[in-house]
Amino acid sequence: MQNQKIVILGTGGTIAGLAKDASSNLDYTAAQVRVSDLVGAAPGLRSNSTMETEQVAQIDSKDMSFPVWTALAKRVQHHLARCDVEGVVITHGTDTVEETAYFLQAVLGPAKPVVLTCAMRPASALEPDGPQNLSDAILVAGHAGAQGVVVVCAGLVHSAVDVQKIHTQQLNAFGSGDAGVLGLVERNSLKMSRKWPLAQQIRAQAATKNIAILNQTEAWPKVDIVMNYAGASGAVVDALFVLGVQGIVVAGTGNGTVHQAMEAALLQAQAGGVQVVRATRCTQGRVLPRADDRFPHSDGLSPVKARISLMLRLMGVGVGI
Repeated sequence: MQNQKIVILGTGGTIAGLAKDASSNLDYTAAQVRVSDLVGAAPGLRSNSTMETEQVAQIDSKDMSFPVWTALAKRVQHHLARCDVEGVVITHGTDTVEETAYFLQAVLGPAKPVVLTCAMRPASALEPDGPQNLSDAILVAGHAGAQGVVVVCAGLVHSAVDVQKIHTQQLNAFGSGDAGVLGLVERNSLKMSRKWPLAQQIRAQAATKNIAILNQTEAWPKVDIVMNYAGASGAVVDALFVLGVQGIVVAGTGNGTVHQAMEAALLQAQAGGVQVVRATRCTQGRVLPRADDRFPHSDGLSPVKARISLMLRLMGVGVGI
């Protein structure tokens, strides 16, 4: 039988974390448990599936780096190309999982499912959430018709484009804004709320080309994020321009509005060749264009995802979203 294997790639995170005291959910060290051991602790794995594990990285996701992203994309693409693999699951830290998910969707645009999962409590907790999240992720990866990159946490399935971490402590720490979740896992079954993410612009051949570009890129473009706020100045923008930044994403207030002092600095940077993209610091809603806009908008992306999109475009990577 083809397409029967789920490959589980480990990158570290809280889901693989350990604390000295099992009662502590905060004082722990992330990325201590190997992914093979995490799989062994997950309940309710599908009996008709063969699990295969691989440790790609072992880091706290706050320390996620471009080399790890490149290595992860290569391994995901390798396994997706196998005829005996129906999907890939990735264990990850919660802090940057939304960025990694968006990056993989943009670069790979996979026709098969790539499911990232995580945990808010370490593996050593009295009641860890990681094992159930991993079990749910494996179930989603094996669901008929599943495709694209998604994040599964606390029984909810979020698309890579929409997912955001919205809480610092709760087990259900993620939201999908106005778009809403893709589905939810209930009683060991998946109930869909809307369609799977599509990637019409990109498939295996384009993904291979994108990975080749990433491999050949020694230094990723310098793209930074600045935030607008009351009394904001252009000082940070000016400093970034002097440092040779190639792109700036401004997390504007409201509908991407920018203080006049910061706007003046951004316009000067833009005139000097810096790519500027306007997003919003609001957690819900998207920036809507106006006739008098001075900067292009982020097309609904959050500031961190707009940054990834801009870096990829500057590198010539085709975005499959």
